[in-house]
Order: sequence, then structure tokens, then C-alpha cells
Amino acid sequence: MISKAKVRSEELNSCFEKLLMVAAGNSGVGVRMEGAVITEWKDIPMELLLRIVSLVDDRTAIVASGVCCGWRDAICFGLTQLSLSWCRKNMNNLVLSLAPKFTRLQTLILRQEYPQLEDNAVEAIANFCHDIQELDLSKSFKLSDHSLYALARGCPNITKLNISGCTSFSDGALEYLTNFCQKLKILNLCGCVKAATDRALQAIGRNCKMLQSLNLGWCDNVGDIGVMSLAYGCPDLKCLDLCGCVRITDDSVIALADKCLHLRSLDLYYCRNITDRAMYSLAHSRVNNKPSLWQSMKGRYDEEGLRSLNISQCTALTPSAVQTLCDTFPALHTCSGRHTLVMSGCLSLTSVHCACAVQAHRTLNTIPHTAH
Repeated sequence: MISKAKVRSEELNSCFEKLLMVAAGNSGVGVRMEGAVITEWKDIPMELLLRIVSLVDDRTAIVASGVCCGWRDAICFGLTQLSLSWCRKNMNNLVLSLAPKFTRLQTLILRQEYPQLEDNAVEAIANFCHDIQELDLSKSFKLSDHSLYALARGCPNITKLNISGCTSFSDGALEYLTNFCQKLKILNLCGCVKAATDRALQAIGRNCKMLQSLNLGWCDNVGDIGVMSLAYGCPDLKCLDLCGCVRITDDSVIALADKCLHLRSLDLYYCRNITDRAMYSLAHSRVNNKPSLWQSMKGRYDEEGLRSLNISQCTALTPSAVQTLCDTFPALHTCSGRHTLVMSGCLSLTSVHCACAVQAHRTLNTIPHTAH
């Protein structure tokens, strides 16, 4: 029976060989540095080690950190980005083991295929990794409010947080988080039906003034009060996903059109209370704000304003309103291959076309037909 020590030694030797191959450009020979050839792992200078580690996969970097104390200190100090999404089993224990060592992490991806993470792992991250700016905890079904409370206390510098599919979080815990993590710019709450409520959105609007992207997909507790609070509190909002938010009405879209002048992407899929009023408000927002905002950005006119809109299953809309919106924002396309204006399930809107689609149709009609 092979001893654990031998297995560990073989794993480290394999890791070293892989690192050398990367450093030598897969030539198979030792790495030459200032006249000397590196053939053993002890010979690698720390500066070169960190350069090599930045090129290999995260699993290899973790194994390399176990070679010796010098490597551990160098890698743990120098590594700022780490993904453990490759870990299919025992991710929770791995996080508990790594968090006290990798204290300089700024980006940590813990996306899971099957729920593994528990609150104690997130608490470890909050206790040791205070520089975290981007954190992905999506599909962590086992996590409770304790995780959000811990992050609020230990990771106030988070700018990007993905907790999509974390169905156990409450709106009270999310509100608490926003009181401390006020640098949030990107927040994914897709499927967080208990956390994403009007109460939580009011807190986000009150505390997260720098927010630029928010995903509220299928959060059916979201209503006009919450979205209007976002619009008034987060003027830099660029991307907002409201698909499946069945309670919102035109009032939400009107507030967004009036206050979020940088809005580029809006998803209203299955928001069946949306009517022509919302479309006209979006169109008028560009006309009304053109003198103060867009006219000062000559050469970037087409870059400003809505560039992506999903109104699929919004069956109350009429062709005239949607066509007006399409004509107002040149970046909205209905033509094949570009489709930035999505209208699936809206049979009454088949006559709506973007400018380039109309031009292509006219060009086709002007081509002389060859007589047979």
C-alpha cells in the first residue's frame, strides 16, 4: 500500500514539473536564469514563482502552496484571484483550510454545481479575507442569514456580489449587508425570492449609490415601491434585470426612465402589467435629456441610451409605442444576428423593425430582377 507521504511527494513533484513546463514554454528543459539552470523546485526565485503561478490553473496554485513554507508565504501573499468552482466535493472544508492562508484575495469564485458551502466557510472568508471585492456564492442553497451578517462585518469593500439562487436569505439580512457594503456596483439576486423585496430594494437605493448592475430575475416579491427606490437612489444604474417581476407596472419604468439616465440594458420579460406608457416614457427620456446629457457627447450619440431591451411576453404593448422606442434608440435592433430588442411571444409586434432592417428591405426591393 502506497503511503500518504509518497502520494503527497509525487503530487508535489508533478506540480513542480507542470510549473517548470509553463515557465520554460513547454520545451521540456530546465528554466535558465542568469546563467543558471533551475532543475529543482527549491531553486525557483519567488518573483519567478509568482509569475508562473499566475499562468497555471488555481488547483495547481493551491498544490504549489504546500511545497514549502517559502512557497506558501509567497503564493498566499501574492495570489489575489481564486476560483474553486472546479471542486465537486468538500469545497466547504477546502475554504475553511485556505481562508486563513490566502488573506490577500480580492476575487473569490465559489460557484457550485451541487450545494456544498455552509455558513462556517463564509464566516472564515469574512474573518480572514478582508480585501475581498468580488465574491460569487451562487447556488449556495445551504447558506443562511448568518453568512450575510458575517460578510457585512468582515468584507465592507465588496463591489461585486453574486448570491443568485441563495433562496434562504431574508430581506432583513440583505438590508443589513447594504448598511456596511456600500461600495457595491454589481449585485446578482436572481431567484432570491425571500431576500429581494421592496424593503431590501429601499435599503439598496438608500445605501448603494454606486450600483451599476442589478439582477432581480424571478423575484416576484419586487414591486413598484422597490424599483422606484432604486431609480431614485442609484442614478448610475446601467443594467437592470426585472424578468418575472410580475408585480411591477409602468410606474417602475417611468421612474427608471426619468432618473437612471445611464440605463443601457433593461429586461422586462413576462412583466405583463407594462403598457405603452412605459415605452413612451423611455423614448421621451432621451428626447428630454438630450440637451443636458447626450448633446455634450458628440460622436458618442449612438453609444448612449438603451442598447438592450427584452419585452418578451409583455402582451399589452402596441406596435406604435414599441416602434417609437426603436426609432429613438438606434442601438436597439430587431434584425437577424443582432436582436437587442427581444419581443418573443408578442404576436402583435411583428411589424416592429429597426432602421437597418427597414433599409435592408428597401435595398432588396430596389435590386433589378433578371428576366427569365
